[in-house]
Amino acid sequence: MWIRDAQAHEADALTALVVRSKAHWGYDAAFLAACRDELTINEGELTARRIVVAEDDTAVLGVTSLEGEPPDGVLGLLFVEPSAIGGGIGRTLYAHVLDTARELGFKRLTIDSDPHAEPFYRALGARPVPAGEGPLPRLEVTLTPRADWAQAWTGGRRAVHLGNVAEFQGQFGEVTDQARRAAGHYACLAAFASPHPAALVLPRPVPGEWIALVARQLGWGQVEVYEDLTGPDVLTRPALVRHLRGLGLPFVPWGHTAASGELSGCGLPSQALRYESKRASHTLFRHLAPDHPGIAVPEQWTSATRREAARLIAARARSGAATVVKSEHGAGGSGTRVLTRRARARSLPRGPLLLEEYVAGDGTPSDPTYDGLVDGEGQVHDVGVAAMDVADTAYQGATVGPGVVPDELAAHALRFGHAVGRELAATGYRGWYDVDFVTGPGGRLAPTEINLRLTGPSAAFMAKLRLDETRGGDHLVRSLDRVPLGARLPEPELISFLREMTERCAGIDAVLIPSIPTAGYEPDPYVGVLIAARTAGRLDAAEALVRAASADLARLFG
Repeated sequence: MWIRDAQAHEADALTALVVRSKAHWGYDAAFLAACRDELTINEGELTARRIVVAEDDTAVLGVTSLEGEPPDGVLGLLFVEPSAIGGGIGRTLYAHVLDTARELGFKRLTIDSDPHAEPFYRALGARPVPAGEGPLPRLEVTLTPRADWAQAWTGGRRAVHLGNVAEFQGQFGEVTDQARRAAGHYACLAAFASPHPAALVLPRPVPGEWIALVARQLGWGQVEVYEDLTGPDVLTRPALVRHLRGLGLPFVPWGHTAASGELSGCGLPSQALRYESKRASHTLFRHLAPDHPGIAVPEQWTSATRREAARLIAARARSGAATVVKSEHGAGGSGTRVLTRRARARSLPRGPLLLEEYVAGDGTPSDPTYDGLVDGEGQVHDVGVAAMDVADTAYQGATVGPGVVPDELAAHALRFGHAVGRELAATGYRGWYDVDFVTGPGGRLAPTEINLRLTGPSAAFMAKLRLDETRGGDHLVRSLDRVPLGARLPEPELISFLREMTERCAGIDAVLIPSIPTAGYEPDPYVGVLIAARTAGRLDAAEALVRAASADLARLFG
């Protein structure tokens, strides 16, 4: 499905669609005849009323209009072909109107709603106001300005997303076949590299029904999907490169690489990724910490050999201290171990080894993370602070939204994360980044690493912004990157399961957005999802529902 401007020759057909849609609610012929004038779309008013249509390959499915001039406008029409009602067409058209209104500078929209449609608008954030002269319920939508960081990230526009996870990781060492396969699944999160993609380039095939399901939840409309392609692969296809560049939209890679720089025309200097190293980031943390009383940087040591590392670990264990063994580079906790007692030298990776003081998560949340970005001019923009879910040292997901991180803790993370961003900008880095912390004794934050790329929490921030803009309110969003499935599901069965979970979550006033749909037939099958709600209770209930249903597949499939 895609959305386009209505054409003059369609005026009569669109009027007929509007009348059919109105009749869907059971109005009789006499009532429809009385409404005929206000339901009629005239050929000469399509541009003035900003009338657009939604269509698929076979037919026009819906029509809407944005009328008036900024700052106050009217959502004049929103009608869907009766056979398509309930399929997300109305929600997508509504999101399109809000996007257009925001871009044109509207501050408020008024809706004189059919009584049967009022619950639809209220569910999407419209609020009732005193009615005018007519008998219809009147609602109003207040359009808050787009978040500063979102404006800086893509200019407030749609974007071309590159899921180049393995390619990014390959810049820092060899990527094993197993890691490359896992990165192919994780790359699906590139669908959420901005709040509103226009095109998506992924390294492995994905179910077509998946992107349609996500688009329905987030009001995206049409998204072009190109599969089985890495950045270097795209560069070997001149026609595709011309097409993607011809869209005139920003390119958003998962992480900066030589290929993504060539595609976008925005490469980075060689030193710009230096702080992806945990060793280099620790040095930066030590440099910045004296100006940040809420920050306590853990001690870190480099051991030239495994034997030397084993001696240091044993000495610390005798004093009751645990030690973290880290790889210099690694995502999601990979290559990281916590040792509470002596270790055999041969059980450790080959040197040199990075060892760090272990900080137990004593606060709530125990593992906050700051997300920010450096724009093209080198200015730093704070996105927010999330609460990560970390099991042992492995990242499981994150929650963003109001009240997730206490104000004082969030203030320390924001101030320190912003300072890190200024240092990154000085190296020539441009793009998204995050700083991960552990909450230590006394509520002081221990910074542990910098990620110079998009991450799981970034997907939650993108989904939250989109939901807040198109459905109203201040959502809580939780990313669950790995929900175990009780049985291996081929793609059609997995999509059917995800569709059912989407409907069941909607029944408890929550939103489920499938984020990783490609790992359902792995030997250890799982699925990734984003869940959202306006209260913590509903968010937790939605997570419990999804986890229970996923585990219950073991019983269903025996």
